[in-house]
Amino acid sequence: MGDTYPKLKGAVVQAAPVFLDREATVAKACGFIEEAADAGAKVIVFPECYVPAFPYWFIFYPAEHSLVMRFYRDLFKNAVVVPGPATDQLGQAARKARAYVVIGIDEKDANTYGTMYNTYLFFGPDGTLLGKHRKLVPTVYERLVHTGGDGSTLDVYETEYGKLGGLLCGENTNPLARFTLLAKGEVIHAAGWPAFPLAHHSNVMGGIDIRTKAHAYEGRIFVLSSTGVFSEEMKDAMELDEAARKQFVSDGAHSGIINPQGQYLVGPDLHGERILTADLDLEEIVAGKYMHDLIGHYNRFDIFSLRVNRQKHYPLTECSDLESDLLAPESGYELPEMED
Repeated sequence: MGDTYPKLKGAVVQAAPVFLDREATVAKACGFIEEAADAGAKVIVFPECYVPAFPYWFIFYPAEHSLVMRFYRDLFKNAVVVPGPATDQLGQAARKARAYVVIGIDEKDANTYGTMYNTYLFFGPDGTLLGKHRKLVPTVYERLVHTGGDGSTLDVYETEYGKLGGLLCGENTNPLARFTLLAKGEVIHAAGWPAFPLAHHSNVMGGIDIRTKAHAYEGRIFVLSSTGVFSEEMKDAMELDEAARKQFVSDGAHSGIINPQGQYLVGPDLHGERILTADLDLEEIVAGKYMHDLIGHYNRFDIFSLRVNRQKHYPLTECSDLESDLLAPESGYELPEMED
């Protein structure tokens, strides 16, 4: 009879945050998690920077505008400490739903007054915070509020359905980051994005299709792609004038679920807040890898190799007086060469 492979229902949440309100947005997310679980979802994916918001204001205001400083302060005050009360609440929702949950946040370290990360959180069905991924390179105006993560958070997580991983927005363009997750055994990929509501974002929508379909097809895996929604309440909160509002052609939604053949099972959906679900049959991965298994028989590791630095970065590394003397230039001590 042979082995059998899991079948499950995946869900992507397409929604707007309660703008710059951490507690209200977490409560809204918990409601979506419960609703997706009621529909049978076992893996639930949210957009990038869902809690408490993506820094859209840089599209409309210069960096030194008085409103920008207000938005930045509110963003930092409402950013999420990991772990903390917000992650506890999300974990409880995941446990109640008995589902894996992947959700984007603006993250800050505890007891700090500056520096944020663009982070994806991964929760297990028992409510455990499995881990987090900090976006390696902030994109465009994200660089004004976020710093980059390091290789220590580029990882996948064991589930009863196979390994779960994820990347945020432009990272899904990075073939080395994507290959790293595939090489670690990823079979379900979460892709998080903000909303893209303006006329000049039309090419970005096509880019989402290209990137998500490529990762699904190249890896022969399932991709759950979740975008944000730009609500009318957010326009009001950002105090957008009539000229700014005329730039909008949609609410920026473009979510979907893609199979290992690079085909949409559902979506892309362009119609506001909702939950999209699809049935995932992991046996489909076998048929795809029969032709192209990039992490197995369809590669040449005697020719190609990828090295990933998994070291965690710290702002300060302290050493003893003895170590300081050994490493001082005047000591005459030379660091040994690194072996290949």
